[in-house]
Amino acid sequence: MIEAKNLTKYYGKTRAIENVSFFVEKGEIVGLLGPNAAGKTTIMRILTCFLPPNSGTAKINGYDIFENPFEVQKSIGYLPERNPLYEEFTVGEFLNFVCETKGIRKKDEKIKRISKVMEECGISDVKNKLINKLSKGYRQRVGIAQALVNDPPVLILDEPTIGLDPKQIIETRNLIKNLSGKRTILLSSHILPEVSMVCERVIIINEGKIVATDTVENLTAKLKGALEIYLEIEGEIEKVKKVLEEIDGIKSISIIPPKKEKINKCLVITEKGKDLRKEISTKIVTNGLGLLEITLREMTLEDIFLKLTTKE
Repeated sequence: MIEAKNLTKYYGKTRAIENVSFFVEKGEIVGLLGPNAAGKTTIMRILTCFLPPNSGTAKINGYDIFENPFEVQKSIGYLPERNPLYEEFTVGEFLNFVCETKGIRKKDEKIKRISKVMEECGISDVKNKLINKLSKGYRQRVGIAQALVNDPPVLILDEPTIGLDPKQIIETRNLIKNLSGKRTILLSSHILPEVSMVCERVIIINEGKIVATDTVENLTAKLKGALEIYLEIEGEIEKVKKVLEEIDGIKSISIIPPKKEKINKCLVITEKGKDLRKEISTKIVTNGLGLLEITLREMTLEDIFLKLTTKE
């Protein structure tokens, strides 16, 4: 549904993106991640035909952005980072106006489309409210509704949860997840846990170039380095330290001395990719110590993001 081939864009002498290529399959939700000024918004503007690339091309729903720009735009619902709302309109008036601009002019068709997207986005109860009287969360919903009103097969959402409070983020996340399968969705976000909860796959871009594209699970497997294992062990601190030091594959051991009841909190760093939980638990129990907790700290999307986008 979305296919980008070698997209390159310069603003004057400044490179925004270079040789960016990726695809999004029908029904997928894919997250586009990157630091500020990495090129995410430039990619989205090119895909929606708001901005031409210097070289390369892209297809949306089978239509080329150069050869069939109007068909591309008909296939897309777009929510830019700055929500394009006219605040002096009511919600109903605004969606009616959007229908007109998107070529939906038959009265019955407009009523049907507007009613459907208002129900889908949970804004039917504010149909007659002025947009400038709505909360930020409701405004984002109206922004998504205007992107959906022409019933597009592709949705492109630039920072859809920016500026929302935690409750509003959850509501917007659920709305986007409910749209999955029915539509192909490409979204950008700085809220990395949000992306891991919503998106099936991520594309990470840094300094205008794609540095990784895969599922979070596959990226974790590829980039996994030393593992962190958190332990709570009951026993004398010196004995705990001695037992852990005897295990091959452990790089470092940090122990917080017990405040009461001889319960030691430990953080063990293993060598690359070595999950030593079985060896650790066996050694602790056979040496007469009490194993109260053992937890493997998995690599998060933030860890992956930082590893791929920083030079340190």
